[in-house]
Amino acid sequence: MKNQNVIYGINGPVVTVKDTDSFSMMEMVYVGNSKLIGEVIGITEEFTTIQVYEETTGLEPLEPVVGTGSPMMATLGPGIINNIFDGIQRPLRGIENRYGAFIEKGLGVSALDEEKKWDVKIKVKVGEKLFAGDIYAECQETSIITHKCMVPPNVAGEVVMAKKNGKFSVNDVVVQIKTENGKELKLTLCQQWPIRSPRPVAKRLPTTIPLITGQRVIDTLFPVSKGGAAAVPGGFGAGKTMTQHQLAKWCDADIIVYVGCGERGNEMSQVLSEFSELIDPKSGKPMTERTVLIANTSNMPVAAREASIYTGITLAEYYRDMGYHVAIMADSTSRWAEALREISGRLEEMPAEEGFPAYLPSRLSEFYERAGLTKNLNNSDGSVTIIGAVSPQGADFSEPVTQNTKRFVRAFWALDKSLAYTRHYPAINWMQSYSEYFTDLDPWFVQNVGEDFVKYRAKISAILHEENKLMEIVKLIGSDVLPDDQKLVIEIARVIRVGFLQQNAFHKEDTFVPLEKQKLMMKVILHLENKARQLILASIPIARLQERGVFDKLTKMKYEVPNNDLSAFDGYIEEIDQAFSEILKV
Repeated sequence: MKNQNVIYGINGPVVTVKDTDSFSMMEMVYVGNSKLIGEVIGITEEFTTIQVYEETTGLEPLEPVVGTGSPMMATLGPGIINNIFDGIQRPLRGIENRYGAFIEKGLGVSALDEEKKWDVKIKVKVGEKLFAGDIYAECQETSIITHKCMVPPNVAGEVVMAKKNGKFSVNDVVVQIKTENGKELKLTLCQQWPIRSPRPVAKRLPTTIPLITGQRVIDTLFPVSKGGAAAVPGGFGAGKTMTQHQLAKWCDADIIVYVGCGERGNEMSQVLSEFSELIDPKSGKPMTERTVLIANTSNMPVAAREASIYTGITLAEYYRDMGYHVAIMADSTSRWAEALREISGRLEEMPAEEGFPAYLPSRLSEFYERAGLTKNLNNSDGSVTIIGAVSPQGADFSEPVTQNTKRFVRAFWALDKSLAYTRHYPAINWMQSYSEYFTDLDPWFVQNVGEDFVKYRAKISAILHEENKLMEIVKLIGSDVLPDDQKLVIEIARVIRVGFLQQNAFHKEDTFVPLEKQKLMMKVILHLENKARQLILASIPIARLQERGVFDKLTKMKYEVPNNDLSAFDGYIEEIDQAFSEILKV
C-alpha cells in the first residue's frame, strides 16, 4: 500500500522510504520524530532515498517522513553578513544562545533573526512597474554593507501597496505588487532560493578586471580575475588555510564568504576568533562587517558538508545580484568530495577512480561554473570569485579531485610543502602553478599599472624558469664551474625568490603590497640584472658586484620601502649605478 511515509531503512546519513509516491527529486523533507532535515536524492518504483543533513543516531524504522513540497532553500535577507552558519544555514550563534554550545538534532532555528528591526528605506511608490531584480527597499546591514531587497527572479508587476520608511523585521510585508495575471504578491525583506540552482543574470561579462590580493606571487605571476576561479592545492601543512585567510583579509572584494568545509574544529575556531579581531584595511571597521562564515567542521554530519558549498555559493550570488564583488573561499573541496564518496558508497553506486563517484567532475563543474562577472537583472555589475582549496592525500596532485578541479579553474596556485617548511610564504611553487587569465587581464594592467608591469613580469618569469633548468646542473656538478652569465641567473633568481616572491604576512609593510610597489620592486631587480650583465660583457667577474652586498640589500627592500612612499626605490637604482661605476673604475 502506497503513501505509508515512514522510514524503512537507515544507513548512516542515508534513509529509505518504501512504496511511496509522495516525494519528488531534490525535495526537502523532515525525517523522524525529531524532524531532521533531509533531501530526496533518489526515487525508484519501490524506494525513495533521502540524505539526512543531521546526525541520524537514535533514528528508528517506522518513524514518519514528511515532505515540504520545495527543494533545499537558502533564506536570503538582511542579517546574513556578520553571521556564522552551519552547512544548512542554521545560525550557530542563535543556536548557542537558545540551546547552549552543542547542536541538538532537529532544531527549528530560523536562518535570520526574525525579531530584529531594520531601519528600512522603501525605494518604490504605488503605481510603479517592478521587474525581476529591481530594488524595492534598502537597509544598512552593517556599517559597510547596504542591503538591497530585490524583486525575486521570474516575478514582475505593478506596486499596489508600499509602506513608508520605518523599522521592519525580515518577515514584515513592505511592498505588495499585482502581477499581469492579477495575482497579488507580498514582498518582505527576505526571500528564498534553492541552493542547487544558480541565480539568473541578464548577461555574463568577460572577466577583464583582476582581483587584487596584495600577494606578489599571485598578482604578478598568477593573477585571478574578478569572477574567475582559482584552486589552491597543497598537502597537509603547506599553508592552504593561511593563504585563504590572507586573501580573505586583503583582496579587494566587497564581501567575503568563507566556507569551512570538513576542516578541523580548532582550525575553524581560530578563523572565527581571527576574523572577529581583524580590522578591515579598506574601511577601518571590523572585518566581520563584510564577512559571512559557514562552519561545517569534520565532526559535523557528512551530508551537511556536501550542502555547505552550495549554501555558500547561493549567498555569494545573492550579494552579487545587489552589485557587489564577492569572493568565496571554499576550504576544502577535497573534504566535500570525500562526503560525496561516503554517501555514494552507502548508496552502493558503482565507484570510479579512487572510490569517488563517477559524477565527481560534473559536481565540481557545477560549483566552479557559478563563478562569473555578470550584468545583473537590475542592470548592476557584480561578480563571484571562487577560490577553492584542495587537499590531495600525500600532496599527490595526480589524484582525482585535483585533476578534475584543474579542468574547471583557470588559475592554479600549487602549494609546495618544502617551501612551507623553509618558511617561504606564500608557499606557491612558481614552476607548478599557472594562470590562464593573462590575455584577459593584461589590457587592464597596461592601462592601470603601466606597460612595464607586463614586461617585467615576463622577464621575471623567464629568469625563474632558466634557474630551474640550471639547478639540475648545479645538483650534479656544483655552481662553481658555471660561467658567470649562468651564475648571474642563479643569483638574480635568489633575489626574486627571497626578495620578491617570499612575503611576510605579519610585517605591516609586507603583508599587503600595492601593484605600483610590486612593479617598482621588479624594476629594481631587473635593473641590477641588466647592470650585472654589462659587467660580464666587460669580462669583470660577477663576484666583484656580490662583494658589495647589493644582491642581499635588494632582498630586504620589501621591508624598508613604505607602501605609501615609493620614492626610496630611486635610491636603490642610484646605489646600483654607483656600485657599477666604481667597479668599472678599478
